Amino acid sequence: MANVLAIHSVGYSLIGYLRQAYRTSSLRDQHPCAFRLISSGELADPTSIQTDSTATLTLYLYRMTINEHRRNAPRAPDNARRPLPLSLNLHYLLTVWAESAMAEHNIVAWAMSQFAQEATFGRTQLSAEAGWQPDDLIQVIPEELTIESLMRIWDALEPTYRLSSGYIARVIRIDPDEEEEHRPVVATDFRYEALDD
Repeated sequence: MANVLAIHSVGYSLIGYLRQAYRTSSLRDQHPCAFRLISSGELADPTSIQTDSTATLTLYLYRMTINEHRRNAPRAPDNARRPLPLSLNLHYLLTVWAESAMAEHNIVAWAMSQFAQEATFGRTQLSAEAGWQPDDLIQVIPEELTIESLMRIWDALEPTYRLSSGYIARVIRIDPDEEEEHRPVVATDFRYEALDD
């Protein structure tokens, strides 16, 4: 389990993984490409995403959901009073911004291939600021977005449609804030007695 920096850590680590892998790709010389984790604010100004003719691959977190399988997970008997961690699925849009169809197609196919080969990210592949534990594993899977869902996402955004693919990173478990440990109050006993004069 990690701290609240885990959400940013996942996106930062995924785009860093793609950036590093592209350095050894045979596509690098033919299609130079920048890799960026972007915010909603940056999408409002699409001219800031691709600043020159170099292609750009972006990862945009457009939705977060509570993981359906961990929502009602039972507490461990020895930890019954401790709050459950927040278990999240992160929904990303992987998008290519390129001037040519060849660059656009080749780069998105390459990125999808990378996530197919490396679908699980552990503590050593995730940035350290989130305080990941040795048993933390993040699985990256394709998200089956219908044409209607994809169009609704892009209709809500400022730029016109770009070639995109959906991915889900799961399960990001965020620890509750640490509370000072106190022994539980089991019973309170008040006794009133008349004082003898």
